[in-house]
Amino acid sequence: MSVPGEVRYGIERLYVFPYYQTREEYQKATGVEPPKFDGTRAPKYWFDPAAKESTRRNMAYDHILSYAVNGSPLFDDNGKPMLEVLMLNKDEAATVNIPPKGLGMANIPGADKPEIPPPLRALNADEEFFVPFPGIIGVRIKNSLEPDRGFTEEDRAILMAIAKKLGV
Repeated sequence: MSVPGEVRYGIERLYVFPYYQTREEYQKATGVEPPKFDGTRAPKYWFDPAAKESTRRNMAYDHILSYAVNGSPLFDDNGKPMLEVLMLNKDEAATVNIPPKGLGMANIPGADKPEIPPPLRALNADEEFFVPFPGIIGVRIKNSLEPDRGFTEEDRAILMAIAKKLGV
């Protein structure tokens, strides 16, 4: 079932595993200091606790949003976000790679790489992806009455067509 009482919400509600914005947030939530950031690997703000115990060498995650090399989400011809499968070796899946943030922590080598996106749960039958603004992905309840926010679905479709034509 979808999120009760809400007709639209962010994709973070679909995350299968907790997502840690900072090293401090990770340490507070887990009680363990995060591993040192490795700039040769992509940043990763989530981990699969079952991966360490797995007898398999690789872990597969079926619902991952697709991103371009520059980190922008990819969309299909209908303007819907594309999904793909993510394969990680179990050691990578079992740990985070969170770059340090804060005062004096600018220009950390490797921190500017696109992150490894978190796995999502499958959409429920009453949910669908939508794009409230170009490049932003949300989830909404199908056929729900939303408060009037000024733009209709037709307006959004026209804006998306214009953005696609302009290449933005």
